[in-house]
Amino acid sequence: MSRSGVRVPYLAPVKMAGVDQWLDQQIVILWVAGSSPVSCPSLKLERTKTVSVIDALLDLQDVDGRVMEFEKELKHLPARKAHEMAGLNGASAEVKAAEAVLEQYEDRIKAYEAEAEELRKKKDELKRAQLSLKTNKEYQQFSIQIDQIDHEIDTLENNILATTDRLPSANEAIAKAKAEYDAQKSVVDAHVAEFDERIAYVESELAVAKAERGEKEKLVSDPSFLLAYERLRTRRWPVVSPLTDEGVCDGCNLQQPPSVAQLVKINAKNAAEGKPMRVVACNVCGRILYA
Repeated sequence: MSRSGVRVPYLAPVKMAGVDQWLDQQIVILWVAGSSPVSCPSLKLERTKTVSVIDALLDLQDVDGRVMEFEKELKHLPARKAHEMAGLNGASAEVKAAEAVLEQYEDRIKAYEAEAEELRKKKDELKRAQLSLKTNKEYQQFSIQIDQIDHEIDTLENNILATTDRLPSANEAIAKAKAEYDAQKSVVDAHVAEFDERIAYVESELAVAKAERGEKEKLVSDPSFLLAYERLRTRRWPVVSPLTDEGVCDGCNLQQPPSVAQLVKINAKNAAEGKPMRVVACNVCGRILYA
C-alpha cells in the first residue's frame, strides 16, 4: 500500500522467445482506501512480427492461386453458357420446320388460286369469242375448250379445299412445337441467368484478388525471391514448395542432394533470426524450396 492508499500490482517480466517482454494486463485494479475496486483499461503493448520473405511469397502464392482459379473459371463459363443455350436449337428447329410446312400449304393455295383465276379469264375470253362464231363446228370446238377449262378449275378448287383442310393440323403442330420450345426456354433462361450471375461474381472476385495480389507483392522484401517466383509462375505451380524431412521436393517428389537440404535449413534459421535469406531452388524442377 502506498501513501495515497492505492495498491498497484507488480507487473512481472515474462520470458518469450528469449527476450524479456511485459505481459499484457487487461485490467489494472485500483484499490482506493475506503472505496470499492475500480477498473480501467490498461495500455496494450504493440508487438511487431517480422514476416520472412518465404512467408510473404507463400501469401502471394495463395492469392495467385485464387487468381488462377477465377481466370480459369471465367475462361470456361461463356462456353458452358453457350452450350446451355445450344440446347434450344433442337426445339427451335422443330418450330421452324412446323412453320415451314404451314408456309408451304399457304403458298400452294395461293398458287392454285392464281392458276384458277387465269383459267377463269381464259374461259371468259372464249365465251366472248364464241358469240361471234358463224358455224356450229367452231361453236362446239370452243365449248369443248370451255368444258376442259371448267374441269381444270374444278380440279384446282378441289386442291385448294384439300390443302385448306391441312391448315388446322399445321397450326396445331406449330403450337405444339412452340409450347415445347417455351418450356425448354424457361429452363435454359434460368440456367443462363445463373451463369450470368456466376460470371459477374467471378469477375468481381477476380478484381479483388488482383488488387490483393498487388499488396501482397509489395510485402516480398527481397527482389531476388520475387524475380525467381515470377519467372517460374507460368511454368511451375505451385512455385514455392516445402522440402520434406526426407529431403524430397514436395513439388516434383524428387530427392534433393544434401547441400540443398542444408541451404534450406540455413534459410529457416536465418528467417527465425530475422537475417537475410537466399533463393534455394529444386535441382530438378526449379521450385523455390523452404522448410
